[in-house]
Amino acid sequence: MQKTFLFLLVILFFDCAEKLMEKPENLIPKEKMVLILNDLAVVNAAKITNAQVLRNHNIEPTEYIFTKYGIDSIQFVESDRYYASIPEEHEEIYTAVEAKLEAEKERIVTLKKIRDSIKATEMKATRKGLVPKDSLPKNADKKK
Repeated sequence: MQKTFLFLLVILFFDCAEKLMEKPENLIPKEKMVLILNDLAVVNAAKITNAQVLRNHNIEPTEYIFTKYGIDSIQFVESDRYYASIPEEHEEIYTAVEAKLEAEKERIVTLKKIRDSIKATEMKATRKGLVPKDSLPKNADKKK
């Protein structure tokens, strides 16, 4: 009984290790796939928050990303399906995308804090009358 169980376990192990899908000829490299998925996430977020700006500039987000990276939708779908058939690689890709998005979020938060700090300092200086006045008189243009 124990040998039968061990035999079935070994068969199951090798069966799970088998690739579910053949590697496509035009497979997008993992590093490039991370960049594409990151850009898709950012552009789709922009599309959700302010779709009118994209419409005004006649930009289709997905098409824009595919053009930027020199790929087409079929190549993207085949590559994504291939990576999805290998859970470890798929997880690595999406973990890297998540890390890039988090790093960008932290960068934006830091820049916002710096900008807010500068504005607060300028407002304090204005209240105290410490802001330097313009060196040109307001009517300088009219004298010419």
